[in-house]
Amino acid sequence: MKKIIIPLAYTLLLTACQQKDNFDASGNFEADEVIVSAQQNGELISYSVQEGSQLHAGSKVGQIDVKVATLQKEQAEASIGALNQKTNNADEQNLLIKKQLAVQEAQLAQQLRERIRTANLLKADAATRKQLDDIDAAIDQLRKQIEATRQQRSVNNSTVNTQNRSILSEKAPLEKTAAQFQEQINKGQIINPVNGVVLVNYALKGEMQLIGKPLYKIADISTLDLRAYITGVQLPQVKIGQQVKVRIDQGKNGFREYKGSIQWISSQSEFSPKNIQTKDERANLVYAIKVRVKNDGYLKIGMYGEVVF
Repeated sequence: MKKIIIPLAYTLLLTACQQKDNFDASGNFEADEVIVSAQQNGELISYSVQEGSQLHAGSKVGQIDVKVATLQKEQAEASIGALNQKTNNADEQNLLIKKQLAVQEAQLAQQLRERIRTANLLKADAATRKQLDDIDAAIDQLRKQIEATRQQRSVNNSTVNTQNRSILSEKAPLEKTAAQFQEQINKGQIINPVNGVVLVNYALKGEMQLIGKPLYKIADISTLDLRAYITGVQLPQVKIGQQVKVRIDQGKNGFREYKGSIQWISSQSEFSPKNIQTKDERANLVYAIKVRVKNDGYLKIGMYGEVVF
């Protein structure tokens, strides 16, 4: 019985070792990690980020105190409102000129009627020539007054517009200033940039934040990339989009297998990392590849994985 058991155990051990070494490349899983930093100085007055929590892109997760920027914006807007009150309205003055012009035109019409009547009386020797000349002089004077009044309206419009342009020339810089303060207010909001899981949290509510100070690290781990290395001999065997088999060690349960696709192949070789096994351990130069794998929850960033072509 002993002679049978010993070869059988050796055979099982040899088979297990052969299965364990039967892979074409190996590496570690990674993801695009995004470090979200503060974009404004101030106290963190609200914050809802926790490690391991799932966040959606565009969601507001915190607020930095921006009272100073808010007050500065209100001051700029108040200055804009004050400028509007300084401007003159040409319509009010034009209305007065219009009434004056209407009176003059009515007087002219009356004088024209009076001239006709006086001219008829002159023909009948019931009026003198001087009376007619006086009416003609009055008509000529009224016509000049009407022309002057019309010019006055044009000059008034031009003067008011010039004055208003001078006043409102200060409005554009104030609007830009208000827009800058609004941008500071917007940057006080902490908006999550990508869908993913919070990997590390660096901040707490109530802490003072500075521009550029990291708040948390997030990554989309719904799919992970296995960064593996192949030798130059294996390079002709792979291409972008190729479907491969990826597996992770489950200890006594053997391997857990996944479907993966090659997303990237390095165009330059590099020296083989010390912690990476290749098909040919004698190879000094290797090429990095990335294999995209859908995560079922078992895959973790940094986990070791193997690739079988």
